[in-house]
Amino acid sequence: MKKILVLAIPAILTACSAQNKKVENADPMDYANTITAAELKEHLYTFASDEFEGRETGEPGQKKAAEYLKKEYKELELVSPIGGDDYFQEVPTSYFKRGNVKPTENVVAYLKGSEKPEEVLVISSHYDHVGIDDNGNIYNGADDDGSGTVGILEIAEAFVEASKDGYTPKRSILFLNVTGEEKGLVGSKFYTDEPIFPLENTVANLNIDMIGRIDPQHAGNDNYVYLIGSDKLSTDLHQLSEAVNARYINLDLDYTYNDENDPNRFYYRSDHYNFAKNNIPIIFYFNGTHADYHKPTDTPDKIEYDVLAKRAKLVFLTAWEIANRDARLVVDKAADTTGK
Repeated sequence: MKKILVLAIPAILTACSAQNKKVENADPMDYANTITAAELKEHLYTFASDEFEGRETGEPGQKKAAEYLKKEYKELELVSPIGGDDYFQEVPTSYFKRGNVKPTENVVAYLKGSEKPEEVLVISSHYDHVGIDDNGNIYNGADDDGSGTVGILEIAEAFVEASKDGYTPKRSILFLNVTGEEKGLVGSKFYTDEPIFPLENTVANLNIDMIGRIDPQHAGNDNYVYLIGSDKLSTDLHQLSEAVNARYINLDLDYTYNDENDPNRFYYRSDHYNFAKNNIPIIFYFNGTHADYHKPTDTPDKIEYDVLAKRAKLVFLTAWEIANRDARLVVDKAADTTGK
């Protein structure tokens, strides 16, 4: 698809960033630059290792992954929105329509907003994958969705570093790592059915599912990311997203899969959809599929870590603008509930 021409970028960003004095004086790139290829690689070589056994929902490897995320959030001194030391939102086995799934959990961490704490931005990824096959092959899921999950850890760290410098975002941020995506978007379905924060107070969802690789359609061009859904509910969000990218990152924003006639129907196939069908504006960040998709060969050595860092920076900077603008995003389109 043709790229959308962005006009009057400074005006758009000024309108989107009417921040309190401290946040207004911050340069968000200072914190975006704390998201590094080296730290992403360190996380992912653990998170997508054989030790985590393919992170199949309800299995021991998924439990190890949940504990890893909890440990990282605690080290960042992000609190649990549930209370105390409980970073796990338990998902009932009754939510699973296929297979005998053991008890499982979403992992949640919270940064309270400085001026509008009741309004919440959700940044999400799924941390489950498909486990081990009958031949003992481990499906490490480095890209799907280890890349998005470790991206969120780095995004969370960037916001924490800003807060330490006195630049706490106006709105609250929920870091949501959901379980059971591979079983039918189950963890995000449970969250939106039983939200920790009211859905009417949830201003947007930025969902990351596979951002560590380059698909065949972009061979020789690593400066891209697919965006899906940014204009489905909120013109406001789409314009903000375009302006942030043009000002800071300059990735090629590819809207191929945003086409409502696209046969892949990716808009309906990741966790953002459970937010979108509840009238919450979303953006889905995606690198496209590749030869290792859902195969044991989706391993951390094949991740493009500099590319992963650049895409994670874009998500952080977009989140920064949403969290710190004066007015919440306007929903000016009707939700599409024809998917899952």
